[in-house]
Amino acid sequence: MNFNRTIIGLVVLILIGVGIFYLSNRNKSPETNQTTNQESMSNNDQTVPETAVAVIETSLGSFEVTLDGKAAPKTVANFIKLSNEGFYNGLTFHRIVRDFVIQGGDPKGDGTGGPSYTIPAEIGLKHTLGAIATARTGDQVNPTRASSGSQFYIALQPLPQLDDAYTVFGYVTAGMDVVTKIGEVPTDVNPLSGEQSTPLQPVIIKKITIK
Repeated sequence: MNFNRTIIGLVVLILIGVGIFYLSNRNKSPETNQTTNQESMSNNDQTVPETAVAVIETSLGSFEVTLDGKAAPKTVANFIKLSNEGFYNGLTFHRIVRDFVIQGGDPKGDGTGGPSYTIPAEIGLKHTLGAIATARTGDQVNPTRASSGSQFYIALQPLPQLDDAYTVFGYVTAGMDVVTKIGEVPTDVNPLSGEQSTPLQPVIIKKITIK
């Protein structure tokens, strides 16, 4: 009888062990699949469209920019992200240089601010009329020519002298008259740079919508 009890006891222990092993593996499977799905979703979220249109609403009117995600994917992804988050809402075009550029996207409003990170250079597209490009610090302190995380400028005329030095990531495709109007806003001397570029009339970026 003792022998039979021992056999029965061993069988019970084996069955308990098999049950624990089965339950353990069954509970791990959904976690593994969930992690894989999350990684896949994350990768999909980072997919950059080859083209996208940004509608930039300002206090002087609206204009549209067609973004080139093929030529500058990191820059376009960042611009879309900040726009969708409302980062640019309420900021200004803090730098206006007649017949040269209008520049905005600085939360400090004086050309020294940003989101505390830079974007790798994606230099290739040309500075034709209406080109939108990223501002950056000079070569002396920025030899890789990394772009500002948020500041951008728009060319008021062809600027071939800036080609191969700054990341162009799109072009104004509608409302260039509004951009020209912004470029004609009266300015004063910037006390930090000595440049005639500080608007006497604030030009506010009300909202940037990606479509």
